[in-house]
Amino acid sequence: MQFPQSLDRTQLPLFDAFMASTVPPLLADSSELPWQDSEGDAFSELSLRGPAGHCLNLLAPILRELSENHDERWLTLVAPPLSLTQSWLREAGLNRERILLLHPRGKQSALELAQHALKLGRSHTVVSWLHPLERHARQRLEHAARQGTAQSLNISLG
Repeated sequence: MQFPQSLDRTQLPLFDAFMASTVPPLLADSSELPWQDSEGDAFSELSLRGPAGHCLNLLAPILRELSENHDERWLTLVAPPLSLTQSWLREAGLNRERILLLHPRGKQSALELAQHALKLGRSHTVVSWLHPLERHARQRLEHAARQGTAQSLNISLG
């Protein structure tokens, strides 16, 4: 049995439809943040695959929510991909006054910089783009996040 298809209807591409919809807050009450739970995990990882533009569109609401966190500390982005520019941050609606962009210098690695930013405790969340992330590196980030009472989020794009 075949169903007739209406050819005069337009269909939004998947990512355009996703971005057109309103996104509910990820955390209903930011006074109860998951990383403040002593038994909670201080490290999270997000893996996105596909074209860079689509991955950034999926990432935008997460970063927007983190940039609007009621915590007085920073959202720190360590060695973000080149496609994550100041204009992209603005267009994605992120609160740029609450974001620090850090890039490693000299012989310092992105892992070392992320670890240092976490230990300082001046950021509520430190986002890194480390791929691949080995088990030992994950443990180092988690330990540093606990020391700084922060959350480590590693994003793997590809």
